[in-house]
Formats: sequence, C-alpha cells, structure tokens
Amino acid sequence: MYRIWNFVNEYSLLLIGGALIALVWANVDPDSYHHLVHYALWVDAPIGVMEEHDGALHRVLTLHFLINDGLMALFFAMAAKEVWEAVALSGGSLRGRKALTPLIATLGGMAGPVAVYLGLAAVLGMLDTVGRGWAIPTATDIAFSYLVGRMVFGARHPAIGFLLLLAIADDAGGLAILAVFYPSGEVAPAWLLLSLVAAVGVWFGANWLPRRLDGGRAGRPVSTWVRRYLGVWPYVVAGALSWYGFYCAGLHPALGLLPIVPAIPHSEHDFGIFAEHECYNTDLLNSIEHALKIPVQLILMGFGLVNAGVEFGAISAPTWLVVAGLVIGKPLGITLFGWFAARGLGLGLPQGMALRDLPLVGIVAAIGFTVALFVAAVAFPAGAVQDAAKMGALFSLGSAVLAIVAARLLRVERVQ
Repeated sequence: MYRIWNFVNEYSLLLIGGALIALVWANVDPDSYHHLVHYALWVDAPIGVMEEHDGALHRVLTLHFLINDGLMALFFAMAAKEVWEAVALSGGSLRGRKALTPLIATLGGMAGPVAVYLGLAAVLGMLDTVGRGWAIPTATDIAFSYLVGRMVFGARHPAIGFLLLLAIADDAGGLAILAVFYPSGEVAPAWLLLSLVAAVGVWFGANWLPRRLDGGRAGRPVSTWVRRYLGVWPYVVAGALSWYGFYCAGLHPALGLLPIVPAIPHSEHDFGIFAEHECYNTDLLNSIEHALKIPVQLILMGFGLVNAGVEFGAISAPTWLVVAGLVIGKPLGITLFGWFAARGLGLGLPQGMALRDLPLVGIVAAIGFTVALFVAAVAFPAGAVQDAAKMGALFSLGSAVLAIVAARLLRVERVQ
C-alpha cells in the first residue's frame, strides 16, 4: 500500500543511532558532549544565538542552532508537503467526509495530553515551572507510529490508514502550535511580509507566469525552459528569504520553509502519504522530496545527536508529566473523541475497523519522539527542566511495547 516501509527503517536506524550515541556520550563524558553541541561554528555571525565570548555578547552560530533552527527546516518542509497534498490536492486523504472521524480523533489526541499534563502539573503545584511544556505530549511521530502500527495491525488493516490520517493532522496542528505559542524571540510580525513576498513572488514568477505564457501549447516550452535552466534555484532563494523572515520575526525558523511548499509546482492528485506511485511523478515538488530523502535522514541523525544527550540523573517530575500526557492522555483523547465522531455524530469508522481499535491506535500514536524532542527544546531553556522533558520524549518510545502487549490482550488480528 505504501512505500514508507524502507523510509521508516532507514529513518529509524539513523535517528535512534544518533539519539543512542548522544545518551551514552552525555552520561559518560557530559562536558565534551555539551562542548560539541554548543560548539561555536562562527562568532559574530549574521544569524545564531547571543552568547558571551571574551566578556562580551556576540551572535554565535552554534552546531545546535545550525541543526535545530536551520537544517530541521528541511524535515518540517517534507512534513508540510505531505500535509499540503493531503489537504489541497484531488484525492487528498484529509479531504471530504472520510477524513472527519480521524480529524476529530486528532483533536482528542491533542486535547487529552494537554489536559493530563496540565492537570497533573497543577496537582503537583508545578504549573509555574513546567506549564510551558504543555505542547510536548501533543506530538505524534509519523514514521515511528507507522512502523509500530504495521507491527500491531498488519500492513493492510484499515486502522493503518486511520493512524496515518491522524498523524498527518497531528503534524499540521503541531506546526501551528510551534508557530503561535513558541516564538524563538521577540515577535516582529512585519518580517513575515518577507516570507509572504518570497512565496508569492516565486509562485508567480517561476510557476504561474510560465504556465500562462505556455498558453496551452504542447510541450509547455516556457515551463520546460524554466525547469531545465533555472531548476530549483528560484525556490532555494525564496526558501532562504522566507527562513530569514521567520528568523527575524521571532517565530521558530525551522518552520520558515512552510510558506514556500505550496508555491512549488506539484502533482494534481495525491496518492497518499509516501505513496509508491509518487516515485513516478516528475513534478518539481516530488522531485525535491526524493532528492532530500538522504540529506534529511542525516539531518535527523544529527538532530538526535544534539538533542537526546540527557543524563539519566535528569529524570524528574517533568519526565513523568510528558510520559503521562502521551501514554494516558493521547489514547484517552483519541478514544473518546473517535467514539463521539463515529457513534455520536454518526460518521462511522473505515470498513473493517472497530471501536475497540481506537485505544490501540491511541497507544501507537503516543510515540512522540522526534517532534516531542523538538518541542521540548523550544519550550524550555537549556537546563534541568528541559533535560527532564526530553527524557520523557525519549521514554515515549516505550509506547511501542505497550501497543504490542495491548494488541495481544485484545487479540487484534493482523491484516497482511
């Protein structure tokens, strides 16, 4: 059904490999690990973080900033590509009535973790210190969830499609949360005009205008010339300008490529997330995605390396708040909202999927890992609370074991 299997295997190995190296390194020699993470690649750089060097403040481009704020923009652009196609293109999986139940379940999968996290934090009297991390357990890692879902349900079980729709919608919500609630600095919205101008300009000059000048002629000579001689460069320039606009606006620059994605020439039909048929598409958007596959895998390995290095002594209350939000709140929210949509609103479930599958989908979706790590890194400043929250994101991988055990107890039949 999907060609995502090989992608997930490679993605998983590299990302987990980077995370494991970081964990071991941070617990064996924390000083050298943190020296690497915050290594100054360029002092007095035009972009970066403000740090003290030689008794004065300088803008420094560190390895952590380069990966988290710069290179991770390519990862979020790939996620945005799937969301865009699912929403905007003909056959998109988030279009029409068929998507309503998983979309409503997604709301529960985000509201449930927030309620559990903030509720427990309030009971413990920790809202002031950890309240800002409420969005960490809302995350769902698409690739890892798919991998575990396939193990639990089998490749052709209808719950897999439900899970993917939910994960895509969750990613869309997560991107919105990052943009609105976690600015990277003092917000200066006027700079977003630069991103808007870059997106509209490249869409008009390199996409709409060439097609207009073609005038329906066979072979599309103008569009062909633009593609052959300019290639991706107009979009690279527009992407750089949009990224800089987000950076100067105070929004997290890792989201800076999102306005450019809809401007890139794309297929007219969506075959599904990472669908096999997409490998035959020659549109520029899919070609860019295919070209970015290996670089993004390496970036994710680097992301795991610079973010997952947490000492085990950092495990504390924020760790368990994140875990509780994911492992309790997400299955509970998905089950309640999914049941309400399917039965209360009469929207139903995909044929072959039963209500008893909803809690299991929720447990699988509780794997937050990649996005949860990212949100933890922006929700809290570097220190004990951030490290504890990151450990909770890492522990969310344990949902895989819970899902397999629950599937056995519920006697879920795998559909191959």
